[in-house]
Amino acid sequence: QVHLVQTGGGLAQPGGSLTLSCAASGFPFNLNTMYWYRQAPGKQREFVASISSTSILINYDDSVKGRFTISRDNGKKTASLRMDSLRPEDTATYYCQATTFWSEGTEVTVSS
Repeated sequence: QVHLVQTGGGLAQPGGSLTLSCAASGFPFNLNTMYWYRQAPGKQREFVASISSTSILINYDDSVKGRFTISRDNGKKTASLRMDSLRPEDTATYYCQATTFWSEGTEVTVSS
């Protein structure tokens, strides 16, 4: 069975940092691009970042470019999203995704 299990959400102050992790199982992690999405209350889910299977191609939404860093460890079957210089508008539920599979999401709140 496919699982995408997240850790690392929580509360941060503006300007602070959080790192999200997504541990994958049940599918060929090393063959798939991994994605991070987020959905703020009352908003549609939006793309945050992606990383190709061997980390050659990385993309970020303009809203997070220069602040967030996506990475992956194929040996550990884990994708990560390091979030620096957090802003209140980063507050959302964050999801990792591969092909048709989605994590349950983890909450990130940025507030002083």
